[in-house]
Amino acid sequence: MHLKTLTLRGFKSFASATTLRLEPGITCVVGPNGSGKSNVVDALSWVMGEQGAKSLRGGAMADVIFAGTSSRPPLGRAEVSLTIDNADGALPIEYSEVTISRTLFRNGGSEYAINGASCRLLDIQDLLSDSGLGREMHVIVGQGRLDAVLQATAEERRGFIEEAAGVLKHRKRKDKALRKLEAMAGNLARVSDLTSEIRRQLGPLAKQADVARRAQVVQVDLRDAKARLLADDLVQLTSSLAQEIADETALREERDTVEAAQQEARTRLTRLEAEAAAAAPFLSEATEMWYRLSSLRERLRGTHTLAGERCRLLGAPEAPDEQRNDRDPADLDAQAQRARDAEAELATEAQKARDDLEAAVTERSYAEQKAADAEKALASVHRGVADRREGLARLTGQVAATRGKVEAAEAELERLRRDLASAQERADKARREFTALEQQAVGATEGEEDLDAAHEKALAALEHAQARVSELTEAEREADGAKATWTARRDALELSLTRKDGTGTVLESDLAGVLGPVADLLTVEPGYETALAAALGPLADAAAMESVDVAVDALRHVRTEDAGQARLLLAHDAPGQENLEPPPEGARWAVDLVRPAESVRGAVALLLDGVLVVDDLGAARKVRAQWAERPGTTELVTVTLDGDVIGPAHARGGSTGGRACWNCTPPGTRRRAS
Repeated sequence: MHLKTLTLRGFKSFASATTLRLEPGITCVVGPNGSGKSNVVDALSWVMGEQGAKSLRGGAMADVIFAGTSSRPPLGRAEVSLTIDNADGALPIEYSEVTISRTLFRNGGSEYAINGASCRLLDIQDLLSDSGLGREMHVIVGQGRLDAVLQATAEERRGFIEEAAGVLKHRKRKDKALRKLEAMAGNLARVSDLTSEIRRQLGPLAKQADVARRAQVVQVDLRDAKARLLADDLVQLTSSLAQEIADETALREERDTVEAAQQEARTRLTRLEAEAAAAAPFLSEATEMWYRLSSLRERLRGTHTLAGERCRLLGAPEAPDEQRNDRDPADLDAQAQRARDAEAELATEAQKARDDLEAAVTERSYAEQKAADAEKALASVHRGVADRREGLARLTGQVAATRGKVEAAEAELERLRRDLASAQERADKARREFTALEQQAVGATEGEEDLDAAHEKALAALEHAQARVSELTEAEREADGAKATWTARRDALELSLTRKDGTGTVLESDLAGVLGPVADLLTVEPGYETALAAALGPLADAAAMESVDVAVDALRHVRTEDAGQARLLLAHDAPGQENLEPPPEGARWAVDLVRPAESVRGAVALLLDGVLVVDDLGAARKVRAQWAERPGTTELVTVTLDGDVIGPAHARGGSTGGRACWNCTPPGTRRRAS
């Protein structure tokens, strides 16, 4: 692998763009102290993904940006580009030259690029992992690093050799795969819980779905019944409206007839009143004539009486001579003749007066009869008009109420008409399709024999198809229900699978000082994996840190990335446990069952201090009783091979749900730690 050029812009002491061309062979950078020789090595380490500021001999990552001098202002960013010759195809990329660039801005932002295309730090690490290059590869040996290599133990030298051979990439992949498996174990436990919960809910949900389907059928029947009732009400209201309209028309015609009769009666009454007024003078004259004639009749009656008396006197015996000689006979004859003439005249006048009186009485009777008839007709007309007015008012109210019902019925009728039109369109379409199919059937059956058998066969096929359609419809309904159920389960599982793993983020962050997973740094005696995992608790799958500063940086990184909770184990220089008291019979010290790496030996010893491993809970009870009888004993924690823990003030345990392994924390503990 040949490095061709290294370009630095604003990196530490390189304020101006500086390009170093590395020819084949050995390239040496020579200069006095403080000239920036180490900055070139730091630039190589930084451009290949170094994340620790201390490894770059700085307090913060922003310290790699040119800070300025008395004659030159500070810069806002630092950029380093490394060009690698890939003519031999050592890098898994289709370019003969590969340029890796890294830019850091003073506000904290950073960018990575491969041949000018933006990328991630992980992409650069994957690109360089198979070539032997990289931040954690032993390509760059800095100050103090050689002494650590020379003084390393055999196990540490083995680790150096494996990392130089490219095992680090596979170890990271292994750690990542193990973390994924652990996360999948937790997810499977969650899925099992969800499955049991959903299975418990399937029965009530199926009943609810059946009730909903029946309710839907009932609603359809209800709407159909309502439509039929509304249609029947509409027909009845329509007929009632037509009858009311006919009755109203007849009443209007009768009212017109009555009004015409009333007008005619009023006209006749006016005429009769005019005739009565015209006949009033004649009636007065006739009355006066009647009174005069009555007086004349009385006079004539008196005259008649007087004449009779005189006639009676004329026919009497003759008086003495002196009396007969008192009056002349001629005078008496003349007087008698005058009396006869006056009587005849009076008789004529009386007859005339009698005739006039009879005519006047007749005319009066006729006029009175006419007036009485007119008054009766007028009263009858008034009563009819009052009755018609009352009937019209009643009919007006009925018409208004009927009109409201008709308007509501017309609205419903309009809706039903639209439904009817739609149904008729569907019926017409079905009729056309039926006609076309019938024509096709007629055309297909022309000239064929055994039509009965074909018809029976077609009917059987139709019944089979209908049964199949029913089965498919039921299957579709069940599939829809199952789809809804599984969709809900999928959504619930997607929500449950969303989890955060701060420990995995720390292990993948490539922070300086991260020693790796605790499980990889411990070797447990076979058969005691579950007991040691229970004794360590959540720290069994923690990440080991070489110092408190590294742990602080790791927690800060996890908080910045919002990656959840992280479990960290701090390397500790604790004194050895060579003078341990002999354990009770049937028990072993937990610290004797594990062989930790040198970097975490002290921390593991502190965690397992005072922890005894026994076979089962009965042995734990017996061991704790024996330990309590010893004078001046310390607090004791007992752990069984099944993972049950009993301490001085706490206890935990139970079923782990399966066979335990060292690289997997027991499921119950992992769910609590997560």
